Amino acid sequence: MSTPLLVDALAALAAPALAGAGLLGLRLRRAAAAAAGRESALRREIGELQRERDELQRTASCDPLTGVWNYRHLQITLDKEIERARRAESADEKRPLALLMLEIAGFDAVVAEHGRSRAGAVLRDLAQRLAVEIRRSDTLGRYGGEEFVVLLPDTGAEGAAQVAERLCWAVRRHRLLDWSAPAPAPGHTRLRAAEHGAGRDNGLTATIGIAVMPRDGGHAALLLRAADRALGEARQAGGDCWRGAPADAAAGPSEQPAAPGSVSGCVGGATLTSAGHARTAAAAAATVAARDGV
Repeated sequence: MSTPLLVDALAALAAPALAGAGLLGLRLRRAAAAAAGRESALRREIGELQRERDELQRTASCDPLTGVWNYRHLQITLDKEIERARRAESADEKRPLALLMLEIAGFDAVVAEHGRSRAGAVLRDLAQRLAVEIRRSDTLGRYGGEEFVVLLPDTGAEGAAQVAERLCWAVRRHRLLDWSAPAPAPGHTRLRAAEHGAGRDNGLTATIGIAVMPRDGGHAALLLRAADRALGEARQAGGDCWRGAPADAAAGPSEQPAAPGSVSGCVGGATLTSAGHARTAAAAAATVAARDGV
């Protein structure tokens, strides 16, 4: 067979194979494109599921009224911080942990004057204000009602006292929400006067009990009990102040509770006079004055 005929025969035989290879390549490209589309859709679905999971976790850990952490998250975080402090103690490191139990007084007047819905808005606004007064590493959560718990890692009794003083200032000087109501006539209540900027006292006060690990206990129940007893002492002293855990709630007989502290209006309390505390109170006053435009 001559060469041209051989070439033509081979071409005739190769044509179906080439056509089949082209069709196979087209199908492979289509399959790859479809797989890429499915992969992209799966990635989008996974991303959406992750966002929904994160939202569910956030919702499960946040108090729906105030927007701060809820009791469940407080329990989990407290257990983690206690375990962290224990590990540091076993490694001969000092990593104290302070717990503040804070109670807001004066909401009965807000409820009576504005109703529960607006009182809830005031509580949320105040909780967000308190969250600004602590570090990122600290934890503020709602314990129940108008009670909050603040966890202060790597903080001893003196640092906890400074934070407690600052929170008392923040509550008393916090400007309540503007209800866009007309200016009150003479004889208005103290609460309404505060809302309209007529006075510095908004009618709300904070009473705080302080417990410090390891002095006041080595696990969550003991710390919460010690802080609750300290809160009771501060409440009996007239409120608007903080108290350290009582001596009989401490971990050892030779360990003494934090010195009692007070802000103006607290009956029977000795004002803390350390330089650090004085600077804290002055800084808090300056911050509030600047915010209020005083």
